[in-house]
Amino acid sequence: MTDSKSLAAAPAKEGHNRFGTLPEWDLTDLYASPDAPELKADLKRAAEEAKAFASDYKGRLETLAREGGLIEAIRRTEALGDLTGRIASFAYLNYAQNTVDPARAKFLGDVSQALTDMSTGLIFFELELNRIEDGVLDAALEADPDLARYRPWFAELRKAKPYQLEDRVEQLFNEKSVSGAQAWNRLFDETMASLEFDVDGETLGLEATLNLMSDRNEKKRAAAFKGLSTTLQQNGRLFTHITNVLAKDKEISDRWRGYADIADSRHMANSVEREVVDALETAVRSAYPRLSHRYYAMKAKWFGKDQLDAWDRNAPLPTSDERIFDWETAKSTVLEAYGRFSPELAEVAQPFFEGGWIDAPVKPGKSPGAFAHPTVPSAHPYLMLNYLGKARDVMTLAHELGHGVHQRLAAPQGPLMAPTPLTLAETASVFGEMLTFRSLLEKTTDPKQRFALLSSKVEDMLNTVVRQIAFYSFERRVHTERRQGELTREQLNAIWMEISAESLGPAIRLNDGYEVFWSYIPHFIHSPFYVYAYAFGDCLVNSLYAQYEKSSAGFAERYFELLKAGGSKHHSELLAPFGLDAKDPQFWSLGLSMIERLIGELEATAPQAN
Repeated sequence: MTDSKSLAAAPAKEGHNRFGTLPEWDLTDLYASPDAPELKADLKRAAEEAKAFASDYKGRLETLAREGGLIEAIRRTEALGDLTGRIASFAYLNYAQNTVDPARAKFLGDVSQALTDMSTGLIFFELELNRIEDGVLDAALEADPDLARYRPWFAELRKAKPYQLEDRVEQLFNEKSVSGAQAWNRLFDETMASLEFDVDGETLGLEATLNLMSDRNEKKRAAAFKGLSTTLQQNGRLFTHITNVLAKDKEISDRWRGYADIADSRHMANSVEREVVDALETAVRSAYPRLSHRYYAMKAKWFGKDQLDAWDRNAPLPTSDERIFDWETAKSTVLEAYGRFSPELAEVAQPFFEGGWIDAPVKPGKSPGAFAHPTVPSAHPYLMLNYLGKARDVMTLAHELGHGVHQRLAAPQGPLMAPTPLTLAETASVFGEMLTFRSLLEKTTDPKQRFALLSSKVEDMLNTVVRQIAFYSFERRVHTERRQGELTREQLNAIWMEISAESLGPAIRLNDGYEVFWSYIPHFIHSPFYVYAYAFGDCLVNSLYAQYEKSSAGFAERYFELLKAGGSKHHSELLAPFGLDAKDPQFWSLGLSMIERLIGELEATAPQAN
């Protein structure tokens, strides 16, 4: 998957202020524009192929399994999936660049509707495959080596068998998704992108407001907190309603399918056992006093306070490094760190900076946050950032680039097996962050700068592990209580405050206004119970990195094999070469101990920070 293109920088576009020339997406690798003739032709071709596929295979899959020929159906569904995935990716990425543009929103809606209409006629495929008797399917896999390559995909597919519904019900669920969950997700996104926050007389968007919450100036942080809470409260009725609707929508689906636990559908999609996630949640919650409670008490002391206000939680320390990193510095920092681990890793990462694969500037209407979109194996991933030049933004670049590298390396697995379960999807991203952090730390000899780097990394780890597990606990409470009836805004606020107090500890004062902060978290809307994957990935990488520190011999080769596997292997199989097992309680203890070790190092060197 390495790229042989020249390593020369991309042609400069008009500059983006003090950060230098920030890259923007070039989506022409997918399509030239929403009205491109190629896109219209592909939509038509996809619709025709979907009809032909149904005509050729509906009602015949078991016969093909017995007599041979099932592999051709698999190949055709992969080709069709790559085509429709390319169209869907373009529509979404085009929309993400400006979510308040009505034309882009309409284009996304129309494409989503067209693809949903196509997929309705294809629902039979996986349902019918799961009706094939185990013995018949096993014999087919044994008889055809090409088909046998898809054994892991069939194994994952069979896990869904107990939760499948009758074909017409599945068709109804699929068709109504456009006017159901998809519509509520879109309403949330468009509302959030259009919100304005009054920060001490200045009108800002969400990203700029959240950025001020980590400003060195306490008055700015407090003003951002007030602006954020005021606008969220003003829109509280809408966010409460969206949360209630989507939680009920999920409950209906889960009840019809027969899932025993509110998060079981996510666990199955992640190819992880419920007891593994339960063990993770228990381990992290048990460690709150040793991690977040301990750290925030130390931080309050450094700030000369008995308690930190909520807007101080992510505040830079008095000794923190407030340098602004321009784009070229951020790029070279991350690529150098990747290259020190493995030249091949840097080589796979390099093309992201050359061909319009990254969109970095903060722009009105642009989707907040950051993500890596894999698109399809026949194309390449696209990374979205909202780059503001801080050290955390450099780490975000390292994180999303890790996702992109992972997606490129897994792409040869093909459309069915390239996607990685969320529990392992954070591996390369968090590892990329760790490589970048360690590289910077090794070069830092000044005690105060080293202290600043360590504290920043600890805070990132707490946000990734403690905060995300708290999010997971919040979701569990919300979805559980929603089954008893609709939740009021006050109930949601109360759950949020209770969970936050437990996770953050007594050194954080949860000021008035903090109770509504649950309402801007997009993961609760888009991907229920996704959040534990961040903690899973962070602890997994901590454990992996501990193994790397013990012995680096052959580690890079094993690491690349893990990434290249995509979704073709279970996490237990992928971790075994590193001597790790997520079912072992010591696995989580090892990951959490690295955070505890860094907190201990901070505590030991704290006097030098003053």
